[in-house]
Amino acid sequence: MTPGSLAYGIQLPIQSQSSLYAEPWEAGAGGADLVEIARAADRAGFAYVAVCDHVAIPRRLADAMSTVWYDPVATLAHLAAVTERVRLLAHVAVVGLRHPLVTAKQYATLDALSGGRLILGVGAGHVREEFEALGVDFERRGAVLDETIDALRAALGEEEFPSHHGKLYDFEDLGQRPRPVQARVPLWVGGSSPAAVRRAALKGDGWLPQGDPRDRLPAQIETLRRLRGDGPPLTVGAITEPLYVGAPDWDVGRRTLTGPPEALAESLSAYGAMGVHQIQVRFRCRSRSELTDQITEFGTEVGPLLRGSS
Repeated sequence: MTPGSLAYGIQLPIQSQSSLYAEPWEAGAGGADLVEIARAADRAGFAYVAVCDHVAIPRRLADAMSTVWYDPVATLAHLAAVTERVRLLAHVAVVGLRHPLVTAKQYATLDALSGGRLILGVGAGHVREEFEALGVDFERRGAVLDETIDALRAALGEEEFPSHHGKLYDFEDLGQRPRPVQARVPLWVGGSSPAAVRRAALKGDGWLPQGDPRDRLPAQIETLRRLRGDGPPLTVGAITEPLYVGAPDWDVGRRTLTGPPEALAESLSAYGAMGVHQIQVRFRCRSRSELTDQITEFGTEVGPLLRGSS
């Protein structure tokens, strides 16, 4: 990207249906709808499409979170086959729930099949029952994630026989092919806690905040820069307010940014001025067709203004 420009991606609907953000129409949607939405994002110049990760939702959280959480590897592989250029982001994979060699096998295959389009977002997780059911220590999930990142760096690298010797995982002389197409799979760390920000700065290629409002981002970014020091550039992300391109004739909610493309671009460009490199957008919509229309209009009218922002 050119200096000062702002990339944009989208967390796909349907594949996760928490009551915090799912639209009513998603409950009756499925795979065919996901394909059409991903294709629309691909055509519209979106940098990535993203999916979430939960293995199983406990009954106590089901009303708020729902139990609809598509598997990220299966979903992204399906969408890789029907898109051409858009990147495929796990936002985020709770990689501490699985042995890193299992994770590496899945995501290396995805990268190979997609021609090198994978971005692996990782996070510590927050649902205790998932960890307990899979025999993983919930209280130590941060330490588990730290070592898992190191193990994944080795297992997703260029060596056919990677090696890692840590406190939790120890492997060598175990070959895995296919290797990723990318020499270095981008690893973006999710979360906004002090531990997550530190982990992103010290171990990640990018940072995926978890719902930080605009006024909190500058301090977070400054912390990232201070901890990163002279290390390689870090891709800083942000999740925007809900969007609607144009003037809606229905109630899209008080927090939703609406208006003509120029006004939306001006508002969103403020993220770039803070030091954000990519924004994740979500559109208010009442149907799949309205969503794909919004995606298309955003890519056609707003995107060029963001790519040329300063």
